[in-house]
Amino acid sequence: MPASEEASLRALESLMTEFFHSCTTNDRKREIEELLNSFAGQPGSWRHCLYFLSNSRNEYVMMYSLTVFENLVNKMWVGVASEDKAELRSCLPKLLLSQHALLPFFIRNKLCKVIVDIGRQDWPMFYHDFFSNTLQLVQSPSLAPLGLVLLKMTSEELVCPREDLSVVRKEELKKLLLDQIPTVLNLLTGILETVWDKHSVTATTPPPSPTSRESGVLAGDSTPMVLEAESGALCLLALECLAHLFSWIPLSSSITPALLASIFHFARFGCQQPIKTKPLPTSNGDSAPGSLLANGGSGGGGHGRTGQMVGHAERAKLGVMAMNCINELMCKNCVPVDFEEFLLRMFQQTFYLLQRLTNTHSHTNTHTIKSRLQELDESYVEKFTDFLRLFVSVHLRRIESNAQFPLVEFLALLFKYTFNQPSHEGYLACLDICSIFLDYLTTKIRSRLADSDSVVNRYKDALVLLLREVLNRIQFRLNQSQLEELDDETLDDDQQTEWQRYLRQSLEVVARVMELLPSQTFSDLFPVLQEDLDIYLGLQQFIVRSGASRRLNITAEADCRKLHCALRDLSSLLQAVGRLAEFFTGDVFTTRFNDALAIVQRLVEVSCYGSQICLYDVEMAVPSVLKPDLIDVHAQSLAALQAYSHWLAQFCGEVQRQQDQTQFMDLITSSMAATTPLINAKVPEKLLLSACHLLVSMATTVRPVFLVSLPAVQNIFNLITENHNHRLPPEAHVLVCRALSNMLLLPWPSLPEAEQQWPNRSANHARLLSSLTHQYRLLPRKAVIQQTLCVLRDLVDSISGEATKSRQICYHSLQESVQVTLALFPLFIQQPDVTDEMLSFFLTLFQALRVQMGVAFTEQIIQTFLSMFTRDQLAVSILQEGSSGSKVVQKFLKILQVVVQEPGQTFKPLLPSILSLCLDQVYPIVAERSCPDVKAEMFELLFQILHQNWRFFFKSSVLSSVQRSGAEELMENQAQFIAAMQSGSPFHTDLIQSDSLIQILLHKSHDLLQDDITLALYNMAAVDFQAFYSSFLPEFLNGCQGLDPHQRTTLARNFTPERDLPSFSQGVYRIVNDLRFYRLCNGSLPPGTLKL
Repeated sequence: MPASEEASLRALESLMTEFFHSCTTNDRKREIEELLNSFAGQPGSWRHCLYFLSNSRNEYVMMYSLTVFENLVNKMWVGVASEDKAELRSCLPKLLLSQHALLPFFIRNKLCKVIVDIGRQDWPMFYHDFFSNTLQLVQSPSLAPLGLVLLKMTSEELVCPREDLSVVRKEELKKLLLDQIPTVLNLLTGILETVWDKHSVTATTPPPSPTSRESGVLAGDSTPMVLEAESGALCLLALECLAHLFSWIPLSSSITPALLASIFHFARFGCQQPIKTKPLPTSNGDSAPGSLLANGGSGGGGHGRTGQMVGHAERAKLGVMAMNCINELMCKNCVPVDFEEFLLRMFQQTFYLLQRLTNTHSHTNTHTIKSRLQELDESYVEKFTDFLRLFVSVHLRRIESNAQFPLVEFLALLFKYTFNQPSHEGYLACLDICSIFLDYLTTKIRSRLADSDSVVNRYKDALVLLLREVLNRIQFRLNQSQLEELDDETLDDDQQTEWQRYLRQSLEVVARVMELLPSQTFSDLFPVLQEDLDIYLGLQQFIVRSGASRRLNITAEADCRKLHCALRDLSSLLQAVGRLAEFFTGDVFTTRFNDALAIVQRLVEVSCYGSQICLYDVEMAVPSVLKPDLIDVHAQSLAALQAYSHWLAQFCGEVQRQQDQTQFMDLITSSMAATTPLINAKVPEKLLLSACHLLVSMATTVRPVFLVSLPAVQNIFNLITENHNHRLPPEAHVLVCRALSNMLLLPWPSLPEAEQQWPNRSANHARLLSSLTHQYRLLPRKAVIQQTLCVLRDLVDSISGEATKSRQICYHSLQESVQVTLALFPLFIQQPDVTDEMLSFFLTLFQALRVQMGVAFTEQIIQTFLSMFTRDQLAVSILQEGSSGSKVVQKFLKILQVVVQEPGQTFKPLLPSILSLCLDQVYPIVAERSCPDVKAEMFELLFQILHQNWRFFFKSSVLSSVQRSGAEELMENQAQFIAAMQSGSPFHTDLIQSDSLIQILLHKSHDLLQDDITLALYNMAAVDFQAFYSSFLPEFLNGCQGLDPHQRTTLARNFTPERDLPSFSQGVYRIVNDLRFYRLCNGSLPPGTLKL
């Protein structure tokens, strides 16, 4: 036998070497693979593999042998004879103990995994010493690293088993492990404490009081500067174990202060700067930088201390892993009351670490805080930032009121840490933490209005510091080199560049501080803005005329750079000013009026200045840089002014009551003087669109009575209605038309109905619409149709929520265009892109103006559509899924939804035709195809018909039905009612007949979509829970192969008939998990096994 096994081993080594050789063909590899699989499938093959594993040093052979063991334990263990199991439970651990120091780490880890897999199956009933053996290894000085590897794997594989186990067994394993946790944590604490005490270079002292400001404490702490590689590897393994244990064990008294102190000791390693020390001499005189984990950190055989020391990178790993442990604890939101003292201790330790990270009085004074953080391991800084986020977002409310925690000092350190981050990503992550704190503080103040001033005053200094630093960090004149690194071209998923995200996040912090400290924020922001405004407003003196051209006479490189920085900063600060507009309206309008007025006057002045001198048209030294800067400043001044439109609207209401409109009129007149010259096709589009949006806000939000009569606005009316040769870009054209229409349609605020001048405004609106639709009505080319309908749809949509009078005037002006569109519809029915635009227009009309359109005309429109959408036309449109034709049908069904939801009897005569369209024409086409978009709209339409118009089917009232004492009521339109109900039945029959969703979960083919699949299954079951539990479930289980009757009964009994989503989801998880487990067990039994 030994001779034959030796021969088999040599043959296997030869095959494995050949398989992985670069010259081996794929065909030959397939042959070898089939041969190896055939060997692995033979009964008793594991005995050969045990021999191979014990007698070969070929890594391929060892890995193959372990794979055979792994497959045996995880897939066939139920069918293995009990004596063979006992032999494996005995042999494999012995093999590990004898060979672990010689095995490559990945082979050793694979062998550990197989042993843990056996423990997962058999502990404690058949493998009673599995866990106790692991704990003995952890306590052995020479074998502790191996024990820790096994312990971590045990936590991973028994608590979150990747292989198939029954739910009952999973719950049992977790409970068994929880019982062992106090012992495990004590052992791990002992390892960390022993190493720390052994290697500390000074006497161990407790962490300083968080309120202590003595830098000497930080300089002379007990952090060991040297650590042997063996001890470092051991501690890293212990911390890895703790990190995984903390991810699933609950907070309890088992997590002792001693354990916490030990973890924080090692967290300090991450705070250490690299230190130049003399290398320890070795036998050949060369330095020997130790590796933290050589072969997994095994010192097996009791070799004692190696003399190698842990380097800076290895110490940083310890710090990172310690912070990982701390963050696992911090993630737990469910904190027992008796654990809050423990949290306080934890935060005091963190406060100490934060002091170390932001301390400038270290062993060398040449380090700034930023350079210190830059020299630290990047992962450590990220972990520490994660900790701060968890502390502020999850636990701040628990700790803030505790007198022993100095929250104000903590905030000062947090802000110092934030503004010394060496990377933009790190800075934004910390800024996000600051925002979370500001949200918390704002919520707290709103809930405690009585003492809000005292709360704010407590944090005032810290908030002012935060505000000033954030404002500094967005300014190019202070941080040009760093800010130029931010990409301002590539858009992310939120359609903003890296620079825009940076600026937006910064301005959100400014806005949150503004809410808490309005006057302070204003007084800090306005002077900085003024400084850059002076530079911008002074550019006029540098413009030199040369014939018809103008040139900006700033050419020196330093001056151009200074101007570039000033313009970028001005653009950012204008955005900041616009972001703060909301804090000047509402209840505080009067108290903050003067500040807001000063801002708006300044913005109007800047906008007028930009429009007058047209800096975008001036020649300059570096146009590729300065011209975009100048355009952006001008556009941002208009956008900032637009942000104050709500303040202007409130100002408008106030002056109406005071009868003194001079100041308000000056602001509006100047604003229009700044805006209207820019509404020109020759103006850069960014600037043009800013001007258009400002015009829309003035017309829609502010609504001054005199706006339409201003000469500047009259010029825009003339431009749009008369000058068709200089058309604006489409987006700008739509915006300007919306503004002009709204000036004439929207009621003026604070004026009685008699003073609204509706007859005059109605006539003007009709003239405006007549001019806008002139070409459309006379020469309806495809491009003209699409452009005109886009404008008309926008006009209707903008007044959809307005008063009846506005909608009446709008429809009166539109009437002729609507008639033309209806007449054109049959002509373009074969051009889906045009009909899509037409139906979009009609959908908006029905949503906003159906009352004004009247019953007769509405019926005419619907009948026209119904006559055009024949069965053939619908088929052509729908079958092009995702195309314009499919979208046309969707829009038409949406229009019908609006019609059938109209209350009263107005559109009831249309119901038979609409039902016929759905049931006789649309449904037969979509029934056998996916067409999800069309189906969704069709089912929504049927639902609205049944929901809103049930009297169409049941004429008598519910009360009269009851009074007839159960006499059967005759149903009207019965055939259509039954057809409508049956059209939804495939959804129900799918539930009864198909088990495809559960099969997908069983086969793990779409694990990433597991939650979505379970939700879909729940929604299907919710159609009829009774049918799901009484019919579908038994039928599904009866149809499942690989189960015996007892297992089917157990699966059905364990799926409790709950109707809420969480319980249902748990039931689905359980039945899928246990069904997979039963099949695995049944499939692993030898042929002929008798099942009881």
